[in-house]
Amino acid sequence: MSNPVVTNQPGAGGYGTNVQTGDWSTGLCSCFSDCLVCALGCFCPIALSCYTANKYGENPCLGCVPGGMTAMRTHMRLTYGIQGTVCNDALMTFFCGLCELCRMAREIRIRNGDILQ
Repeated sequence: MSNPVVTNQPGAGGYGTNVQTGDWSTGLCSCFSDCLVCALGCFCPIALSCYTANKYGENPCLGCVPGGMTAMRTHMRLTYGIQGTVCNDALMTFFCGLCELCRMAREIRIRNGDILQ
């Protein structure tokens, strides 16, 4: 019996790539590019956080747990190859929470094909 020859090394895991070179599909204050997300973010942000977590494939309660939005933003960045740091994720969700929540929801809707960019 001969030993098999390895020609391709295994990948880096579920995140695709460890190099983040991309950007978010929309800006932080681009709320009116998706009026449904904007309305939910303004009038019922808890429902939007549950919706966003659910659409991303996480437990809907993740958005209601302290630090949950930061964790989801970090995972989303790594999955989609978006530039940033964990520190930036924490600062953005703390100081610009509603706007960042809307941007994350828009990103998921754009990448799922629910809305056109």
